[in-house]
Amino acid sequence: MSNTPATVQGIPVTDLAEEFGTPFFLYDGDVLEGTYREVRRLLHPGVDLFFSLKANPNVSVCAVLGALGSGAEVSSLAELRTALWAGIAPQDIIFLGPGKTQREIEACVSTGLRAVVCESPAELQRLERAAREQGRTDVPVLLRINPDFVTKGSGLAMGGKPRQFGMDVTLLRKQRHQLRELRHLRVRGLHAYMGTRFLRHQDIVHNTREVLRLAAELSAELDIPCEIVDIGGGFGVAYFDNEADLDLPALAAGADEVIDGFLRTHPGSQVICELGRYLTAMCGTYVSRVLDVKESMGTRFAVTDGGTNHHMAAVGVGSFVKRNFPMRSLTRPAGTGQQPYTVTGPLCTPNDVLGKNVLLPQVEPGDLIGVERSGAYGPSASPGLFLSHGFPAEVMVRAGCAHLVRVRDTVDDLLSRQRLIDE
Repeated sequence: MSNTPATVQGIPVTDLAEEFGTPFFLYDGDVLEGTYREVRRLLHPGVDLFFSLKANPNVSVCAVLGALGSGAEVSSLAELRTALWAGIAPQDIIFLGPGKTQREIEACVSTGLRAVVCESPAELQRLERAAREQGRTDVPVLLRINPDFVTKGSGLAMGGKPRQFGMDVTLLRKQRHQLRELRHLRVRGLHAYMGTRFLRHQDIVHNTREVLRLAAELSAELDIPCEIVDIGGGFGVAYFDNEADLDLPALAAGADEVIDGFLRTHPGSQVICELGRYLTAMCGTYVSRVLDVKESMGTRFAVTDGGTNHHMAAVGVGSFVKRNFPMRSLTRPAGTGQQPYTVTGPLCTPNDVLGKNVLLPQVEPGDLIGVERSGAYGPSASPGLFLSHGFPAEVMVRAGCAHLVRVRDTVDDLLSRQRLIDE
């Protein structure tokens, strides 16, 4: 049995666990950079890449991507401040979301963003009033549309059916007069996001073609510019055994042909592609330490100090059958004699299962187990306060050096936000 632990850029993960404690999310900054550079190399040069912070709002992750040239797509004040803190210029940020608060709308106006993505006629009017109150006459806006064409292949459809996102095309077509009356906003183009986790390149090419076609039609019908078209993104990552990774070269070849045709007929236009999961998933590993190994009714359990409170995505939400993210022993990655284990966290619920029947070399208390492809939708999509464990540390290894990029929640942190009633 091999006792050589897994490494990241030559650093044993066991050393990182000793230094920073467990559980923690581990990001390989060089993998993050390599993923971005590969997408940038293959996609049409007329496409601007924007990182969707919802996938991973860590400021250091955002800073690495920003330094490489990525813009930022944000959906809250905290995400907006994170992008600015990471060094991304306001003109390289777009703000979207179906329920913007008044503070968010006012911040969108005052910050000077590339564009505010408006999701309804009423939101347009709220933004118009905020711009007027701030003395602005040129706040750039994209109109988010809910297209009427059908899309296939997404893990979660975001358009093409009744949704809280954007404006139905039939409704938008009736807004020509209202759009002409805007005095403080500048409509610059359109936005559409059809779905997430597409794994077939043909589906993304189809969506790109249809969104650009529809944007051109609506621009002419509504007499609005087509200076910017945000085609969404939704590039998928394969997590499960029966899935294959997206064929990025084939996607780029098909999409680039469509985009090139659009840009020839709309010279000077900008095309935005939003990517979150695809940029960050591969760089991340969720690392937890085994606390107990036990057997119950013929099933071996490895109980760890981290669970679904930090990594809800690993539960397989939305699946009828539990499927596992790729997992391995980080203590003995090359160990032989593999056996099936159910890997759980420390929570008081039977649903706190990171993986069922995971084949691992003999597991012992103190071992480290890694859930791979975990750089997206980890803490940001998990119930981190369940059982008051708090959120984990986050560590990035960049150019051979380890950096603590998020401090672990302590008990004092959690309790400091509460107030005891004074009776």
